[in-house]
Amino acid sequence: MTPTSVQPGGVGWCGQAELAWARWRRAWLRCCRPGYVRRMAEKRQGRCEACPHDVIDSRDLKYCRNVCGYWFRPEDDPFRWREHLGLARAGLAELVIGTLLFLAVVVPLSVAASAWHAALWIPVTALTVVWLWMVSFFRDPTRTIPTDPQALLSPADGTVTDVGEVAEPDFPGGRAFRVSIFLSIFNVHVNRVPCSGRVVTVRYFRGAFLDARHPECAARNEQLWIDFEEAGTGQPLRVKQISGAIARRIVCHLKPGEEVKAGDRFGMIKFGSRTEVLLPVRANLDVQVKVGDKVKGGATVLLRYGK
Repeated sequence: MTPTSVQPGGVGWCGQAELAWARWRRAWLRCCRPGYVRRMAEKRQGRCEACPHDVIDSRDLKYCRNVCGYWFRPEDDPFRWREHLGLARAGLAELVIGTLLFLAVVVPLSVAASAWHAALWIPVTALTVVWLWMVSFFRDPTRTIPTDPQALLSPADGTVTDVGEVAEPDFPGGRAFRVSIFLSIFNVHVNRVPCSGRVVTVRYFRGAFLDARHPECAARNEQLWIDFEEAGTGQPLRVKQISGAIARRIVCHLKPGEEVKAGDRFGMIKFGSRTEVLLPVRANLDVQVKVGDKVKGGATVLLRYGK
């Protein structure tokens, strides 16, 4: 099915809270800052016929960027700084809500531990470790992107679990060369484009939530497929975002026809998952990784095309 939002499997209660906040924010802006609303309407680019999305500024495109025709130039986006926080923009709602809940519990516990009993520092410590892990999970480090046009980059951080040919009916000869990557809950979960090109199709499939290391997860789990056309060669390339036992939120903001560059961020999978990249079987592939290797999205070269 065609995705209807950047998070087609559902936004969850954190997303619902963020959307509710966005509705209140837009109402406040229209009431108290009509000049800002007017200026942003003048800067808004693109067209969205009979648009069902209420878009004042770039924040309102977070969940509908892939299905809305409106967009803003970088110089007209007052919130572009959020992309330089070192944290995944798709996870900011979870971070804010999680931090507020953390403070609401830990502050009273810390006061009680200081006033009554030192044993209360144990849950304070445990909750602090969980909060630090959550911040770490949504980290989005800057990467140095290789410029070799013959290189295919890793779309994710994690451990290589499969390298080789598989049956794939959509590819020439019904076969594809696949590299699978398992993302643990300790890996960066931001996904990146493996090569420059154009987005052809984006498809979402509902499914199960088997462990991402399960041999059948690639066929049975909820997943999203992005088909690219490589720049220059026009060769097909597919990236699959596959959910896991814990991951229930696949995020992808790409839309058909969009031009992308190698290393561009295009989404993430929230909590433990699997990412695969598939390409036509070719005799001149110089594979650079093997099962068990650790890779970094946008930085590690998976393979190079021979001449």
